[in-house]
Amino acid sequence: MSTRNRIGVAICVVALAGCASPAAIMRETRGPGLGREATPAEVAAWDVSIPPDGAGLPPGRGTPAQGAVIYAQKCQNCHGEKVGGQGTLASKAPVRTIGSYWPYATTLFDYVRRAMPYTQPHSLTDDEVYAVTAYLLHLNGIIAEMSVMDAETLPKVRMPNRENFILAYPSRPK
Repeated sequence: MSTRNRIGVAICVVALAGCASPAAIMRETRGPGLGREATPAEVAAWDVSIPPDGAGLPPGRGTPAQGAVIYAQKCQNCHGEKVGGQGTLASKAPVRTIGSYWPYATTLFDYVRRAMPYTQPHSLTDDEVYAVTAYLLHLNGIIAEMSVMDAETLPKVRMPNRENFILAYPSRPK
């Protein structure tokens, strides 16, 4: 180590000798002292995860026809006009999409609700999320054109690849 580096280390050691340890600072301030604690309302607004069993699905409803309009307005720019991929997992070039890979319709709802549109995540209403989910399920041949997706019907949808997944947590703790 050069003399210059040794002097730098010595200065740091002397400077830190009188200071509380980082662990002590964390205990005293209950955190790093940055920002502020989230309010219960702020936490609730983002606590929207939906597990495979559909626990916690919000009120609302949507159809494939309604979803097609929303998809064209808010999703098509990034995802293209049509989405699909049924039957590709057994091919030499598998494509993991809703129709070929996704195990639960409820977690599709969850993903769309939390992460889409990519440029404005969590900006769709619950009705819009149900509608887009219904549209995507219909495009992949999973539900009929006249189906209505809501908190009751969505968990009942059987995805084509569902049996190839094992739930780590069978349901949300009550």
